[in-house]
Amino acid sequence: MASSFNLVIGSAKFIFAPIERCLNCKRNFDENMKILQKLLKELNTVKEVIELRLSAEIHGGTMQTEEVKNWLDDVQRIKTEIEIIEHKTKEKKFLSRAFLGKTVEEKVFELKAFLRKGKAFLGMVKSFKYIIVGGGVAAGYAAREFDRQGLKPGQLAIISKESVAPYERPTLSKGYLNPNPKAAARLPEFHVCVGSGGDRLLPDWYKEKGIQLILGTEIVKVNLALKTLVSAAGEIFKFQTLIIATGSTVIRLTDFKVEGADAKNIFYLRELEDADKLVESIKMKKHGKAVIIGGGYIGLEVAAAMRINDFDVTMVYPDPWCMPRLFTPTIAAFYESYYENKGIKIIKGTVSVGFNANANGEVKGVKLKDGRVLEADIVVVGVGARPLTALFKGQLEEDRGGIKTDGFFKTSMPGVYAVGDVASFPIKLYNETRRVEHVDHARKSAEHAVKAIKANETVCFSETTIHYHRSRNLGLIGSKTERLLELSLKVGHLKKTRLLQRFQDSILQLRT
Repeated sequence: MASSFNLVIGSAKFIFAPIERCLNCKRNFDENMKILQKLLKELNTVKEVIELRLSAEIHGGTMQTEEVKNWLDDVQRIKTEIEIIEHKTKEKKFLSRAFLGKTVEEKVFELKAFLRKGKAFLGMVKSFKYIIVGGGVAAGYAAREFDRQGLKPGQLAIISKESVAPYERPTLSKGYLNPNPKAAARLPEFHVCVGSGGDRLLPDWYKEKGIQLILGTEIVKVNLALKTLVSAAGEIFKFQTLIIATGSTVIRLTDFKVEGADAKNIFYLRELEDADKLVESIKMKKHGKAVIIGGGYIGLEVAAAMRINDFDVTMVYPDPWCMPRLFTPTIAAFYESYYENKGIKIIKGTVSVGFNANANGEVKGVKLKDGRVLEADIVVVGVGARPLTALFKGQLEEDRGGIKTDGFFKTSMPGVYAVGDVASFPIKLYNETRRVEHVDHARKSAEHAVKAIKANETVCFSETTIHYHRSRNLGLIGSKTERLLELSLKVGHLKKTRLLQRFQDSILQLRT
Protein backbone atom coordinates (compact mmCIF):
# COMPACT_ATOMS: atom_id res chain seq x y z
CA MET A 1 0.00 0.00 0.00
CA ALA A 2 2.80 2.37 0.96
CA SER A 3 4.72 1.57 -2.19
CA SER A 4 1.61 2.25 -4.27
CA PHE A 5 1.15 5.64 -2.52
CA ASN A 6 4.80 6.59 -3.14
CA LEU A 7 4.38 5.55 -6.73
CA VAL A 8 1.38 7.87 -7.08
CA ILE A 9 3.23 10.76 -5.42
CA GLY A 10 6.27 10.21 -7.61
CA SER A 11 4.13 10.09 -10.70
CA ALA A 12 2.38 13.33 -9.68
CA LYS A 13 5.70 15.06 -9.14
CA PHE A 14 6.88 13.83 -12.50
CA ILE A 15 3.74 15.08 -14.17
CA PHE A 16 3.57 18.46 -12.42
CA ALA A 17 7.33 19.25 -12.34
CA PRO A 18 7.29 20.87 -15.79
CA ILE A 19 4.29 22.94 -14.77
CA GLU A 20 6.08 24.06 -11.59
CA ARG A 21 9.19 24.92 -13.59
CA CYS A 22 7.03 26.82 -16.02
CA LEU A 23 5.37 28.75 -13.19
CA ASN A 24 8.80 29.61 -11.78
CA CYS A 25 9.93 30.63 -15.26
CA LYS A 26 6.92 32.93 -15.54
CA ARG A 27 7.68 34.54 -12.18
CA ASN A 28 11.36 34.98 -13.12
CA PHE A 29 10.37 36.18 -16.57
CA ASP A 30 8.00 38.84 -15.19
CA GLU A 31 10.58 40.03 -12.65
CA ASN A 32 13.31 40.18 -15.28
CA MET A 33 11.05 42.07 -17.69
CA LYS A 34 10.44 44.70 -15.01
CA ILE A 35 14.19 44.96 -14.39
CA LEU A 36 14.80 45.10 -18.14
CA GLN A 37 12.33 47.95 -18.63
CA LYS A 38 13.83 49.89 -15.71
CA LEU A 39 17.37 49.43 -17.06
CA LEU A 40 16.22 50.39 -20.56
CA LYS A 41 14.73 53.64 -19.26
CA GLU A 42 18.01 54.49 -17.50
CA LEU A 43 19.98 53.52 -20.61
CA ASN A 44 17.84 55.86 -22.73
CA THR A 45 18.62 58.74 -20.37
CA VAL A 46 22.37 58.07 -20.57
CA LYS A 47 22.10 57.73 -24.35
CA GLU A 48 20.31 61.08 -24.69
CA VAL A 49 22.91 62.85 -22.55
CA ILE A 50 25.75 61.35 -24.60
CA GLU A 51 24.03 62.36 -27.84
CA LEU A 52 23.55 65.85 -26.41
CA ARG A 53 27.25 66.05 -25.72
CA LEU A 54 28.22 64.76 -29.15
CA SER A 55 25.78 66.99 -31.02
CA ALA A 56 27.34 70.06 -29.44
CA GLU A 57 30.72 68.89 -30.81
CA ILE A 58 32.38 69.91 -27.62
CA HIS A 59 34.03 66.74 -26.40
CA GLY A 60 37.42 68.23 -27.35
CA GLY A 61 39.17 64.86 -27.37
CA THR A 62 37.93 63.88 -23.92
CA MET A 63 35.72 61.15 -25.41
CA GLN A 64 36.69 58.29 -27.75
CA THR A 65 34.36 59.41 -30.53
CA GLU A 66 34.44 56.21 -32.63
CA GLU A 67 33.98 54.02 -29.58
CA VAL A 68 31.07 56.17 -28.40
CA LYS A 69 29.39 55.98 -31.80
CA ASN A 70 29.78 52.18 -31.77
CA TRP A 71 28.23 52.15 -28.30
CA LEU A 72 25.28 54.21 -29.55
CA ASP A 73 24.80 51.78 -32.45
CA ASP A 74 24.86 48.82 -30.03
CA VAL A 75 22.32 50.54 -27.79
CA GLN A 76 20.00 50.91 -30.75
CA ARG A 77 20.48 47.23 -31.56
CA ILE A 78 19.66 46.06 -28.05
CA LYS A 79 16.61 48.34 -27.93
CA THR A 80 15.34 46.70 -31.14
CA GLU A 81 15.93 43.23 -29.70
CA ILE A 82 13.99 44.13 -26.54
CA GLU A 83 11.10 45.44 -28.65
CA ILE A 84 11.03 42.04 -30.44
CA ILE A 85 10.96 40.23 -27.07
CA GLU A 86 8.07 42.40 -25.91
CA HIS A 87 6.21 41.73 -29.16
CA LYS A 88 6.74 37.96 -28.86
CA THR A 89 5.62 38.07 -25.25
CA LYS A 90 2.25 39.43 -26.32
CA GLU A 91 1.88 36.87 -29.12
CA LYS A 92 3.03 33.66 -27.37
CA LYS A 93 0.91 31.68 -24.99
CA PHE A 94 1.61 31.09 -21.32
CA LEU A 95 3.96 28.09 -21.62
CA SER A 96 5.92 29.67 -24.46
CA ARG A 97 7.40 32.28 -22.09
CA ALA A 98 9.79 29.63 -20.90
CA PHE A 99 11.54 29.89 -24.24
CA LEU A 100 12.06 33.68 -23.76
CA GLY A 101 13.16 33.51 -20.13
CA LYS A 102 16.83 32.82 -20.84
CA THR A 103 16.92 35.52 -23.52
CA VAL A 104 15.47 38.11 -21.15
CA GLU A 105 17.91 37.14 -18.41
CA GLU A 106 20.81 37.57 -20.84
CA LYS A 107 19.51 40.98 -21.89
CA VAL A 108 19.43 42.12 -18.26
CA PHE A 109 23.13 41.34 -17.91
CA GLU A 110 23.86 42.97 -21.29
CA LEU A 111 22.01 46.16 -20.37
CA LYS A 112 23.86 46.47 -17.07
CA ALA A 113 27.17 46.23 -18.93
CA PHE A 114 26.04 48.86 -21.45
CA LEU A 115 25.03 51.21 -18.65
CA ARG A 116 28.42 50.91 -16.94
CA LYS A 117 30.17 51.69 -20.22
CA GLY A 118 27.90 54.65 -20.99
CA LYS A 119 28.45 56.18 -17.57
CA ALA A 120 32.19 55.74 -18.04
CA PHE A 121 31.96 57.72 -21.29
CA LEU A 122 30.20 60.55 -19.51
CA GLY A 123 32.79 60.75 -16.77
CA MET A 124 31.96 62.75 -13.66
CA VAL A 125 28.51 64.36 -13.80
CA LYS A 126 28.12 67.16 -11.26
CA SER A 127 24.69 67.28 -9.65
CA PHE A 128 23.13 70.06 -7.59
CA LYS A 129 19.71 70.65 -6.12
CA TYR A 130 19.76 74.24 -7.42
CA ILE A 131 21.72 75.70 -10.33
CA ILE A 132 21.79 79.35 -11.36
CA VAL A 133 23.03 79.71 -14.94
CA GLY A 134 24.49 83.18 -15.39
CA GLY A 135 26.75 85.01 -12.97
CA GLY A 136 25.53 88.61 -13.03
CA VAL A 137 23.67 90.76 -10.54
CA ALA A 138 20.63 88.46 -10.36
CA ALA A 139 22.80 85.45 -9.52
CA GLY A 140 24.41 87.19 -6.57
CA TYR A 141 21.12 88.39 -5.11
CA ALA A 142 19.55 84.97 -5.63
CA ALA A 143 22.46 83.35 -3.78
CA ARG A 144 22.00 85.72 -0.85
CA GLU A 145 18.27 84.96 -0.73
CA PHE A 146 18.91 81.20 -0.83
CA ASP A 147 21.18 81.65 2.18
CA ARG A 148 18.53 83.67 4.02
CA GLN A 149 15.84 81.09 3.28
CA GLY A 150 18.01 78.18 4.37
CA LEU A 151 20.51 76.31 2.27
CA LYS A 152 22.63 73.25 2.91
CA PRO A 153 26.28 73.22 1.75
CA GLY A 154 26.65 71.75 -1.72
CA GLN A 155 23.04 72.33 -2.79
CA LEU A 156 23.62 75.44 -4.93
CA ALA A 157 25.95 76.17 -7.85
CA ILE A 158 26.35 79.35 -9.90
CA ILE A 159 27.70 78.74 -13.41
CA SER A 160 29.14 81.87 -15.02
CA LYS A 161 31.04 82.59 -18.21
CA GLU A 162 32.84 85.43 -16.44
CA SER A 163 35.87 84.68 -14.30
CA VAL A 164 34.82 86.68 -11.24
CA ALA A 165 32.10 86.38 -8.60
CA PRO A 166 28.86 88.36 -9.24
CA TYR A 167 29.30 92.13 -9.15
CA GLU A 168 27.21 95.28 -9.53
CA ARG A 169 27.33 95.73 -13.29
CA PRO A 170 26.22 99.43 -13.38
CA THR A 171 29.56 100.40 -11.84
CA LEU A 172 31.29 99.65 -15.15
CA SER A 173 29.87 102.77 -16.82
CA LYS A 174 30.34 104.93 -13.73
CA GLY A 175 33.04 104.66 -11.09
CA TYR A 176 35.09 102.14 -13.06
CA LEU A 177 35.87 104.82 -15.67
CA ASN A 178 36.99 107.43 -13.14
CA PRO A 179 40.40 108.77 -14.26
CA ASN A 180 41.65 109.10 -10.68
CA PRO A 181 43.30 105.76 -9.81
CA LYS A 182 42.61 106.31 -6.11
CA ALA A 183 38.92 107.04 -6.70
CA ALA A 184 38.25 104.53 -9.50
CA ALA A 185 36.03 101.62 -8.52
CA ARG A 186 37.77 98.24 -8.66
CA LEU A 187 36.89 94.76 -7.44
CA PRO A 188 36.35 93.59 -4.77
CA GLU A 189 34.83 96.99 -3.98
CA PHE A 190 31.63 96.49 -5.99
CA HIS A 191 30.76 92.83 -5.64
CA VAL A 192 27.06 92.33 -4.97
CA CYS A 193 25.15 93.32 -2.88
CA VAL A 194 26.62 96.80 -2.24
CA GLY A 195 24.44 98.33 -4.97
CA SER A 196 21.38 98.04 -2.75
CA GLY A 197 23.12 98.92 0.49
CA GLY A 198 23.96 95.34 1.46
CA ASP A 199 27.23 93.62 2.32
CA ARG A 200 29.77 92.67 -0.33
CA LEU A 201 29.59 88.97 -1.17
CA LEU A 202 33.24 88.16 -1.74
CA PRO A 203 34.32 84.80 -3.20
CA ASP A 204 35.07 83.59 0.34
CA TRP A 205 31.44 84.20 1.30
CA TYR A 206 30.24 81.66 -1.26
CA LYS A 207 32.85 79.19 -0.04
CA GLU A 208 31.77 79.63 3.59
CA LYS A 209 28.13 79.06 2.63
CA GLY A 210 28.93 75.94 0.63
CA ILE A 211 27.85 77.58 -2.64
CA GLN A 212 29.93 76.44 -5.57
CA LEU A 213 31.07 79.20 -7.93
CA ILE A 214 31.80 77.58 -11.29
CA LEU A 215 33.48 80.47 -13.09
CA GLY A 216 34.93 80.81 -16.57
CA THR A 217 32.43 78.19 -17.71
CA GLU A 218 30.16 78.74 -20.70
CA ILE A 219 27.04 76.61 -21.03
CA VAL A 220 26.58 75.74 -24.71
CA LYS A 221 23.87 73.09 -24.62
CA VAL A 222 20.76 72.67 -22.49
CA ASN A 223 18.23 69.85 -22.25
CA LEU A 224 15.59 70.93 -19.78
CA ALA A 225 13.64 67.68 -20.06
CA LEU A 226 16.74 65.80 -18.90
CA LYS A 227 17.60 68.58 -16.41
CA THR A 228 21.06 68.70 -17.96
CA LEU A 229 23.51 71.49 -18.85
CA VAL A 230 26.65 70.95 -20.95
CA SER A 231 29.61 73.33 -20.87
CA ALA A 232 31.98 74.28 -23.69
CA ALA A 233 34.58 72.03 -22.05
CA GLY A 234 32.20 69.06 -22.12
CA GLU A 235 31.33 69.14 -18.41
CA ILE A 236 27.84 67.93 -17.56
CA PHE A 237 25.72 69.44 -14.80
CA LYS A 238 22.45 68.02 -13.50
CA PHE A 239 19.88 70.03 -11.55
CA GLN A 240 16.58 69.63 -9.79
CA THR A 241 15.68 73.33 -9.96
CA LEU A 242 17.17 75.79 -12.45
CA ILE A 243 17.19 79.59 -12.34
CA ILE A 244 17.92 81.16 -15.70
CA ALA A 245 19.76 84.43 -15.04
CA THR A 246 21.67 84.76 -18.29
CA GLY A 247 20.87 88.46 -18.69
CA SER A 248 21.45 90.26 -21.98
CA THR A 249 24.14 90.72 -24.57
CA VAL A 250 24.86 94.00 -26.32
CA ILE A 251 23.56 94.69 -29.81
CA ARG A 252 26.63 95.05 -32.03
CA LEU A 253 26.89 97.06 -35.20
CA THR A 254 28.62 94.10 -36.79
CA ASP A 255 25.28 92.29 -36.45
CA PHE A 256 23.93 94.70 -39.07
CA LYS A 257 27.06 94.48 -41.24
CA VAL A 258 27.85 98.17 -40.73
CA GLU A 259 30.93 99.02 -42.78
CA GLY A 260 34.13 99.05 -40.70
CA ALA A 261 32.30 98.12 -37.48
CA ASP A 262 35.01 95.58 -36.67
CA ALA A 263 37.74 98.25 -36.42
CA LYS A 264 39.90 98.44 -33.31
CA ASN A 265 38.91 100.81 -30.49
CA ILE A 266 35.19 100.40 -31.10
CA PHE A 267 33.87 99.32 -27.71
CA TYR A 268 30.73 97.89 -26.13
CA LEU A 269 30.22 97.90 -22.40
CA ARG A 270 28.63 94.91 -20.72
CA GLU A 271 31.19 92.90 -18.78
CA LEU A 272 34.28 93.58 -16.70
CA GLU A 273 36.53 92.58 -19.59
CA ASP A 274 34.85 95.21 -21.81
CA ALA A 275 35.46 97.90 -19.21
CA ASP A 276 39.13 96.89 -18.82
CA LYS A 277 39.68 97.21 -22.56
CA LEU A 278 38.04 100.65 -22.62
CA VAL A 279 40.11 101.86 -19.66
CA GLU A 280 43.31 100.72 -21.39
CA SER A 281 42.33 102.53 -24.59
CA ILE A 282 41.52 105.71 -22.64
CA LYS A 283 45.08 105.65 -21.28
CA MET A 284 46.55 105.09 -24.75
CA LYS A 285 44.49 107.80 -26.47
CA LYS A 286 44.80 110.60 -23.91
CA HIS A 287 43.04 113.86 -24.77
CA GLY A 288 41.67 112.29 -27.94
CA LYS A 289 38.28 112.36 -29.61
CA ALA A 290 35.48 110.05 -28.52
CA VAL A 291 32.21 109.39 -30.32
CA ILE A 292 29.39 107.84 -28.30
CA ILE A 293 26.72 106.12 -30.39
CA GLY A 294 23.42 105.92 -28.52
CA GLY A 295 21.45 108.19 -26.20
CA GLY A 296 20.38 105.74 -23.52
CA TYR A 297 21.85 104.80 -20.14
CA ILE A 298 25.20 103.68 -21.50
CA GLY A 299 25.47 106.59 -23.91
CA LEU A 300 24.82 109.26 -21.29
CA GLU A 301 26.99 107.72 -18.61
CA VAL A 302 29.96 106.90 -20.83
CA ALA A 303 29.80 110.32 -22.52
CA ALA A 304 30.09 111.95 -19.11
CA ALA A 305 32.92 109.61 -18.12
CA MET A 306 34.87 110.31 -21.32
CA ARG A 307 34.51 114.04 -20.75
CA ILE A 308 35.86 113.60 -17.23
CA ASN A 309 38.81 111.84 -18.84
CA ASP A 310 39.40 115.03 -20.85
CA PHE A 311 38.24 113.67 -24.20
CA ASP A 312 36.53 115.71 -26.89
CA VAL A 313 33.14 113.98 -26.82
CA THR A 314 30.34 113.79 -29.39
CA MET A 315 27.09 111.88 -28.85
CA VAL A 316 25.08 110.57 -31.81
CA TYR A 317 21.57 109.10 -31.60
CA PRO A 318 18.57 108.88 -33.95
CA ASP A 319 15.88 109.93 -31.48
CA PRO A 320 14.55 113.48 -31.06
CA TRP A 321 15.84 113.49 -27.47
CA CYS A 322 17.89 111.29 -25.14
CA MET A 323 16.31 108.43 -23.16
CA PRO A 324 13.01 108.68 -25.09
CA ARG A 325 11.48 105.63 -23.39
CA LEU A 326 11.88 107.20 -19.98
CA PHE A 327 12.46 110.96 -20.28
CA THR A 328 9.88 113.53 -21.26
CA PRO A 329 11.11 116.24 -23.68
CA THR A 330 11.50 118.65 -20.75
CA ILE A 331 13.70 116.31 -18.70
CA ALA A 332 15.74 115.38 -21.77
CA ALA A 333 16.22 119.05 -22.68
CA PHE A 334 17.69 119.71 -19.23
CA TYR A 335 20.16 116.87 -19.60
CA GLU A 336 21.15 117.78 -23.14
CA SER A 337 21.64 121.42 -22.20
CA TYR A 338 23.74 120.45 -19.20
CA TYR A 339 25.93 118.13 -21.27
CA GLU A 340 26.41 120.75 -23.99
CA ASN A 341 27.42 123.31 -21.38
CA LYS A 342 30.13 120.91 -20.28
CA GLY A 343 31.51 120.66 -23.79
CA ILE A 344 29.78 117.52 -25.04
CA LYS A 345 28.47 117.88 -28.58
CA ILE A 346 25.12 116.20 -29.35
CA ILE A 347 23.97 115.16 -32.82
CA LYS A 348 20.37 113.92 -32.97
CA GLY A 349 18.22 112.44 -35.69
CA THR A 350 20.89 110.43 -37.50
CA VAL A 351 22.83 107.17 -37.22
CA SER A 352 26.27 105.83 -38.00
CA VAL A 353 26.49 103.98 -41.32
CA GLY A 354 30.18 103.18 -41.37
CA PHE A 355 33.65 103.71 -39.91
CA ASN A 356 37.03 104.72 -41.30
CA ALA A 357 40.19 103.06 -40.00
CA ASN A 358 43.93 103.71 -40.32
CA ALA A 359 46.58 101.29 -41.59
CA ASN A 360 46.70 99.61 -38.15
CA GLY A 361 42.98 98.89 -38.26
CA GLU A 362 42.18 101.51 -35.60
CA VAL A 363 39.02 103.54 -35.96
CA LYS A 364 39.65 107.12 -37.11
CA GLY A 365 36.24 108.33 -38.22
CA VAL A 366 32.50 107.74 -37.88
CA LYS A 367 30.40 108.15 -41.03
CA LEU A 368 26.87 109.42 -40.40
CA LYS A 369 23.79 108.85 -42.52
CA ASP A 370 23.44 112.62 -43.08
CA GLY A 371 26.87 112.68 -44.79
CA ARG A 372 29.01 114.03 -41.99
CA VAL A 373 32.18 112.26 -40.85
CA LEU A 374 33.26 112.63 -37.22
CA GLU A 375 36.88 112.19 -36.17
CA ALA A 376 37.28 109.51 -33.53
CA ASP A 377 40.06 107.84 -31.58
CA ILE A 378 37.58 105.86 -29.48
CA VAL A 379 34.00 104.86 -30.25
CA VAL A 380 31.64 103.47 -27.61
CA VAL A 381 28.41 101.91 -28.84
CA GLY A 382 25.35 101.68 -26.62
CA VAL A 383 22.38 100.94 -28.85
CA GLY A 384 20.59 98.37 -26.74
CA ALA A 385 20.75 94.75 -25.71
CA ARG A 386 19.13 91.40 -26.46
CA PRO A 387 18.14 88.85 -23.82
CA LEU A 388 20.25 85.70 -23.87
CA THR A 389 17.58 83.07 -24.46
CA ALA A 390 18.97 81.11 -27.45
CA LEU A 391 19.93 78.10 -25.30
CA PHE A 392 16.30 77.57 -24.35
CA LYS A 393 14.63 78.05 -27.75
CA GLY A 394 11.95 75.48 -28.39
CA GLN A 395 12.04 74.25 -24.80
CA LEU A 396 10.25 77.09 -23.04
CA GLU A 397 7.30 79.30 -23.90
CA GLU A 398 8.36 82.82 -24.93
CA ASP A 399 6.69 86.20 -24.99
CA ARG A 400 7.83 89.73 -25.89
CA GLY A 401 11.31 88.57 -26.74
CA GLY A 402 11.87 86.87 -23.40
CA ILE A 403 11.06 83.69 -21.52
CA LYS A 404 7.45 83.77 -20.38
CA THR A 405 6.95 83.32 -16.64
CA ASP A 406 4.14 83.57 -14.14
CA GLY A 407 4.07 85.87 -11.13
CA PHE A 408 6.54 83.60 -9.34
CA PHE A 409 9.00 83.69 -12.29
CA LYS A 410 8.23 80.05 -13.00
CA THR A 411 8.51 79.14 -16.68
CA SER A 412 6.43 76.68 -18.71
CA MET A 413 8.80 73.89 -17.64
CA PRO A 414 8.38 72.58 -14.06
CA GLY A 415 11.39 73.33 -11.88
CA VAL A 416 12.73 76.03 -14.21
CA TYR A 417 12.62 79.75 -13.34
CA ALA A 418 13.74 82.84 -15.28
CA VAL A 419 14.70 86.18 -13.74
CA GLY A 420 16.12 89.55 -14.71
CA ASP A 421 16.43 90.64 -18.34
CA VAL A 422 15.26 87.32 -19.80
CA ALA A 423 11.96 87.12 -17.92
CA SER A 424 8.68 88.26 -19.49
CA PHE A 425 6.39 88.41 -16.49
CA PRO A 426 2.89 89.71 -15.73
CA ILE A 427 2.76 93.22 -14.27
CA LYS A 428 -0.50 93.86 -12.43
CA LEU A 429 -0.20 97.62 -12.80
CA TYR A 430 -0.50 97.39 -16.59
CA ASN A 431 -2.41 94.09 -16.76
CA GLU A 432 0.04 92.73 -19.32
CA THR A 433 3.28 90.80 -19.69
CA ARG A 434 6.47 92.84 -19.92
CA ARG A 435 10.21 92.38 -19.94
CA VAL A 436 12.28 94.81 -17.87
CA GLU A 437 15.98 95.48 -18.44
CA HIS A 438 17.11 97.15 -15.25
CA VAL A 439 19.37 96.26 -12.35
CA ASP A 440 16.61 96.96 -9.81
CA HIS A 441 14.44 94.36 -11.49
CA ALA A 442 17.33 91.87 -11.68
CA ARG A 443 17.79 92.13 -7.91
CA LYS A 444 14.13 91.93 -6.95
CA SER A 445 13.06 89.24 -9.40
CA ALA A 446 15.95 87.00 -8.32
CA GLU A 447 15.05 87.35 -4.66
CA HIS A 448 11.37 86.76 -5.37
CA ALA A 449 12.00 83.63 -7.44
CA VAL A 450 14.03 82.11 -4.60
CA LYS A 451 11.28 82.93 -2.11
CA ALA A 452 8.77 81.23 -4.43
CA ILE A 453 10.99 78.16 -4.75
CA LYS A 454 11.48 77.90 -1.00
CA ALA A 455 8.00 78.90 0.12
CA ASN A 456 5.72 77.03 -2.30
CA GLU A 457 4.76 80.13 -4.22
CA THR A 458 2.56 81.92 -1.76
CA VAL A 459 3.02 85.50 -2.96
CA CYS A 460 2.94 86.87 -6.53
CA PHE A 461 5.51 89.43 -7.70
CA SER A 462 3.87 92.82 -8.06
CA GLU A 463 6.78 95.28 -7.84
CA THR A 464 6.97 98.16 -10.30
CA THR A 465 10.63 98.66 -11.11
CA ILE A 466 12.11 101.98 -10.04
CA HIS A 467 14.32 103.24 -12.87
CA TYR A 468 17.21 105.38 -11.79
CA HIS A 469 20.16 106.87 -13.60
CA ARG A 470 23.26 108.54 -12.25
CA SER A 471 24.97 110.91 -14.61
CA ARG A 472 28.33 111.24 -12.94
CA ASN A 473 26.88 113.50 -10.26
CA LEU A 474 26.16 116.10 -12.96
CA GLY A 475 29.13 117.83 -11.44
CA LEU A 476 32.05 115.58 -12.06
CA ILE A 477 32.13 116.98 -15.58
CA GLY A 478 34.24 119.90 -14.37
CA SER A 479 31.61 121.41 -12.09
CA LYS A 480 32.60 122.80 -8.73
CA THR A 481 29.40 121.48 -7.27
CA GLU A 482 29.40 117.73 -6.69
CA ARG A 483 25.70 116.98 -6.44
CA LEU A 484 24.06 113.69 -7.24
CA LEU A 485 21.01 113.69 -9.46
CA GLU A 486 19.25 110.37 -9.18
CA LEU A 487 16.21 109.92 -11.31
CA SER A 488 13.65 107.73 -9.59
CA LEU A 489 10.86 107.45 -12.11
CA LYS A 490 8.05 104.94 -12.07
CA VAL A 491 7.66 103.75 -15.64
CA GLY A 492 4.45 104.89 -17.26
CA HIS A 493 3.54 107.40 -14.56
CA LEU A 494 5.52 110.45 -15.68
CA LYS A 495 2.50 112.22 -17.09
CA LYS A 496 -0.08 110.80 -14.70
CA THR A 497 1.28 111.72 -11.30
CA ARG A 498 2.83 114.58 -9.40
CA LEU A 499 6.19 112.81 -9.54
CA LEU A 500 7.06 114.50 -12.83
CA GLN A 501 6.42 118.00 -11.49
CA ARG A 502 8.43 117.28 -8.31
CA PHE A 503 11.27 115.91 -10.45
CA GLN A 504 11.22 118.96 -12.75
CA ASP A 505 11.21 121.30 -9.75
CA SER A 506 14.20 119.54 -8.23
CA ILE A 507 16.40 119.49 -11.32
CA LEU A 508 15.66 123.12 -12.19
CA GLN A 509 17.05 124.11 -8.79
CA LEU A 510 20.46 122.61 -9.59
CA ARG A 511 23.18 125.14 -10.28
CA THR A 512 26.82 124.72 -11.24
